[in-house]
Amino acid sequence: MTTDMTKGPIIPQLTQFTIPLILGNLFQLTYNAADSVIVGKFVGDDALAAVGSAGPIMNMVILFISGMCMGAGILMSTQYGGKQYERLERQISTTMLGGIAFSAVVAVILIIFAYPLLRLLQVPEDIIHSAVIYLRIVFAGLIFTFIYNFFSNTLRAMGDSKVPLYFLIISALLNVVLDLFFVVVIQWGVPGSAVATMLSEALCCLFCLIYIQKKIPLLCLGKKWLVFDVKILWKTFTYGITSALQQMCIQLGKICVQTVVNVQGVEFIAAFTAINRVDDFAMTPQQNIAHASTTFMAQNRGAGQIRRMKKGFLSSIIMQVIYTAVISVLVFVFARPIMQLFVGDESEEVITLGISYLQLIALMYFMPSATNVIQGFFRGLGDLKVTLISTILNMSARFFSAWVMIHIMGGGFECLAWANFAGWIAMLAFQIPMIVTRWRKEKPEPENS
Repeated sequence: MTTDMTKGPIIPQLTQFTIPLILGNLFQLTYNAADSVIVGKFVGDDALAAVGSAGPIMNMVILFISGMCMGAGILMSTQYGGKQYERLERQISTTMLGGIAFSAVVAVILIIFAYPLLRLLQVPEDIIHSAVIYLRIVFAGLIFTFIYNFFSNTLRAMGDSKVPLYFLIISALLNVVLDLFFVVVIQWGVPGSAVATMLSEALCCLFCLIYIQKKIPLLCLGKKWLVFDVKILWKTFTYGITSALQQMCIQLGKICVQTVVNVQGVEFIAAFTAINRVDDFAMTPQQNIAHASTTFMAQNRGAGQIRRMKKGFLSSIIMQVIYTAVISVLVFVFARPIMQLFVGDESEEVITLGISYLQLIALMYFMPSATNVIQGFFRGLGDLKVTLISTILNMSARFFSAWVMIHIMGGGFECLAWANFAGWIAMLAFQIPMIVTRWRKEKPEPENS
């Protein structure tokens, strides 16, 4: 059900919108987490390292597509809030057609160049073949990833965050079952894990299409699905590419850090794979709170309700503080049991490395909560250049710090947490002056309007 966020109580509205986003993304993360847990437990450390080595490239491509859809979603939110329904329909059809063509071309290119890309990351030769197979199978289903992300962002732009969640729950459960079947029963190893992921995404995409055709009249465009507006495509591209580049910069930074990790040995890689999954789960709700505020602010800005838009941003800060306090305590206290989810007790070195990182990063989670809420503010205003620049500063500082502390200074695994901290400091140093200036420029409507 779509929701007009330009009226009604703010915090309950943000909470109701955010919770399905959080649950949906957590279920999305179970794709990779299930791969890592099942492969690590039933195949071994080398297989876990292979999946982890393939992860950065796979995630970078998926995040690029997600970023393009997110940029289009900001335009859709503004159009929906401003009741510009005819333009919204043209926006939807143009984005869909352009995205399908783009996804197909990118999938072919990435399948062909999987080996060279992984060699650029200095993936060890004893695991590179498994990593290549994993990537190629996942990229064969890239078009499903686009279609699902497109419809999810379209529904969220119209205030519906629940329906995408329902599809993901079903798909995530299927992914776990298929992982167990292909990896444990049939013993296909890493390729079986990739097949399970691809089939789950395809089913998720199918469920979404069926629902939209039957339940969302605004998205039943009929022949209008063939409408392609070059001007709208260009504006969508300018919004989407900035958002996509931001998402890619995040993953590119992780890839650069991965190159630092890859030369440290299989145990280092396996521990890095596990802690990345934990960070994803811990930080995703922070990002989702920010995404909820983005939709809220975009709709209200489209409707000209600046005062309500600012109140929504302040409400999202309160939500960030409460969540971050809880997750920090949980990760710090349960660091060992968390690591034991990914590897067996015989891999004590991997567990010890992971604990050294998790107990330190848990004390730093307040930093990304601050950067995320500010990113949500600027996305809601459509000012994606600020989000892109701050992300570039973050990932550059993170990679440089990791390289210096580990390669030059000979530091241990916990240096990866300090590298994250350096990146967040660089990000906030740029963001804080920008948001103070922009906050003053956004003049609210008169109180009696």
